Amino acid sequence: MSLLVPLVLLGLVLYASFKRVMEYERIVVFVLGKFQTVKGPGIRLVIPVLQQMVRVNLQTVTMEVPSQDVITRDNISVKVNAVIFLRVVDPQPAVLAVQDYLYSTSQVAQTTLRSVLGQSQLDDLLAKRDDINAELQRIIDQQTEPWGVKVTAVEVKNVDIPQDMQRAIARQAEAERERRAKIIHAEGEFQAAQKLAEAANVISQNPAALQLRYLQTLVEIAAEKNSTTIFPIPIDTLAPFIKGLLQK
Repeated sequence: MSLLVPLVLLGLVLYASFKRVMEYERIVVFVLGKFQTVKGPGIRLVIPVLQQMVRVNLQTVTMEVPSQDVITRDNISVKVNAVIFLRVVDPQPAVLAVQDYLYSTSQVAQTTLRSVLGQSQLDDLLAKRDDINAELQRIIDQQTEPWGVKVTAVEVKNVDIPQDMQRAIARQAEAERERRAKIIHAEGEFQAAQKLAEAANVISQNPAALQLRYLQTLVEIAAEKNSTTIFPIPIDTLAPFIKGLLQK
């Protein structure tokens, strides 16, 4: 009985000393409060009281950035939120250099979001989303690098625009569509005028072409309507026939 208690205590100490570390985890080990090493996956020995450990997850974390009030460079107030994808690449500074790397990254992301979007115009914010995402990712990752945190991507999710500005954008888009339609119509008229000018040039060089065109028009009119049609024929068209009759 006297040996049972020590054996039980020893068993509990051994049980508490062996830690299971998953493949996607690392443990940062301290000896009496001083950093010792970073241990990888598997069964790891951590001596109670003498050693302490902090688990660090290496998986990619998806972080929502709360909606931010942003005034763009063209003085338009919008609400913008985003999502960040990040992961720990170096567990040691993630534990030693910052108290809570997730909270700190969230704060950096919020301030960077307001700063970068505040330097952009509304049209760029709507049309050049990929460029803005890349710029946000670069700036945030630069600031989190000393913490051993890698920001792999930043995506701006929603851009809430005031109702009056939405109506103005809709009117602008409608005006742009009308402008393009007028340009296309004008180009069509220009091309048609060019073709008519070319046709007139050909006819002026060859009068017989004009006569053939008159005859073709007569055939088309006769085929379309079953009625008597009076069509003026130039005297030049009948000249060969009159000449032939006179010779006879």
